[in-house]
Amino acid sequence: MLEEYIKKVRNSKEILLMTHIVIGYPSLETSYKLVESMVNAGADLIELQIPFSEPIADGPVILKANHLSLEHGITVAECLDFAERVAIDFHIPFLIMSYYNILFRYGVEKFASEMARREIKGSIVPDLPPEEGSVYIKSLKDNELSPIFIFSPTTGLERMKYISRYASGFIYCVARKGVTGRSTEFSLEVTRYLERCREAVNLPLALGFGVKDKNDIDFLKGKADIAVIGTQTIIVADERGVNAAGDFIRSLYS
Repeated sequence: MLEEYIKKVRNSKEILLMTHIVIGYPSLETSYKLVESMVNAGADLIELQIPFSEPIADGPVILKANHLSLEHGITVAECLDFAERVAIDFHIPFLIMSYYNILFRYGVEKFASEMARREIKGSIVPDLPPEEGSVYIKSLKDNELSPIFIFSPTTGLERMKYISRYASGFIYCVARKGVTGRSTEFSLEVTRYLERCREAVNLPLALGFGVKDKNDIDFLKGKADIAVIGTQTIIVADERGVNAAGDFIRSLYS
């Protein structure tokens, strides 16, 4: 199970690193090479985003990647095939990240079954609250998958406790309101937010939205279990190539 993997790796690491790709951007083969580069550089988990036309939680960099992947004709079936390929080829857990419309159109129960068959460990669906996700939650848990839910700085303690009843694997804590890719000030406010998250749930905590360099990773050590870095890796890969993305990941641990 995902939670056990995270706790086991945390025994030997101060903090884990979860990275992010948009499947099919700029191509399926480059996506594969980017996963390979990040795994070889030390990524502990990877989110595989199925492109969607209205990715409301994503900033301009990931939004552009979604749109270009869709323009190139990527399909959900191709994304699932890609997910299976990397899950077989690499030893770390992979998660699907997308929006509920994708799952709904595909069929939620069928989607969960396909994830399990292809060795995916869970999914992140940022626009689906637990109140509207009973079929999704049941389908994932029936297939021994982890539904990853989200806390934000404006989520109250009682709401956090409610959400945690449906979550497994870990909680994704967003560092601020808004979309991915914007700058985040890592400060006492973030520390207090993560302390509140700890009070609400016993699951490991991942923190993302604005994590961009080693200083941010170092700040999160002892506060979160997983640092999530997405936009910055895509920028590096766009500007300097796939191998540079791997070098960037290595620099976060040096």
